[in-house]
Amino acid sequence: MVLSFPTFTAGMVLSISLIMAIGPQNAHVLRMGLQRQHLWLTVAVCAVADIALIALGVLSLAQLGGLSDKLHGALVGAGMLFLMVYGWQAFQRFLHPTALVLNPQHKASAEPGTPAGRVPAAPVTRRQALLSALAFSWLNPHAWLDTAVLIGTASLAYGQGSTSFGLGAAAGSLLWFLSLGVAAFWLGRRLNSLHIWRALDGAVALMMWGTALWLSFSLV
Repeated sequence: MVLSFPTFTAGMVLSISLIMAIGPQNAHVLRMGLQRQHLWLTVAVCAVADIALIALGVLSLAQLGGLSDKLHGALVGAGMLFLMVYGWQAFQRFLHPTALVLNPQHKASAEPGTPAGRVPAAPVTRRQALLSALAFSWLNPHAWLDTAVLIGTASLAYGQGSTSFGLGAAAGSLLWFLSLGVAAFWLGRRLNSLHIWRALDGAVALMMWGTALWLSFSLV
């Protein structure tokens, strides 16, 4: 296989343009970064899960003409439920905002004298981080419809160069999540305040519920 740079670049640009909008997956990466909990595991899982969907789209779904109506409905229904639950959790955090102590292992952070409104970040196990990242990646209908179907269908336009297109899309996904992880890690040291957390959680709740409502219309 000869790698075509223009085709590779086209795949990368399309991939980044699809995933760069703030959505459930990106919001989760940002939150894990701000909490300093399993950030790079989350980044790796999200990138690998996204690349798996790209490969699925380029190698199979595009050839089949997309998802069946039943599978489409099942994915949308599961995604709506997931988004509604996560939106409710974010709304509860919006109502009761707290700024997190970024180093929960440091015992001093839980001792008397910790600034008011600050609490240690609830510990998250590696298993929980892994499952959460997979849920945000694969229970999101947009991930399937946009990443798998759209990228898979777009790859058909390149004929024999579809593999180069797919590799470019995978590279774009990896580049995006690494950049997002670095940004989240950097921001965590500067934006850990009640106002920032409340704004983030409020925006996430509205975004999740809005996305779920929009998805409901596709079932009508």
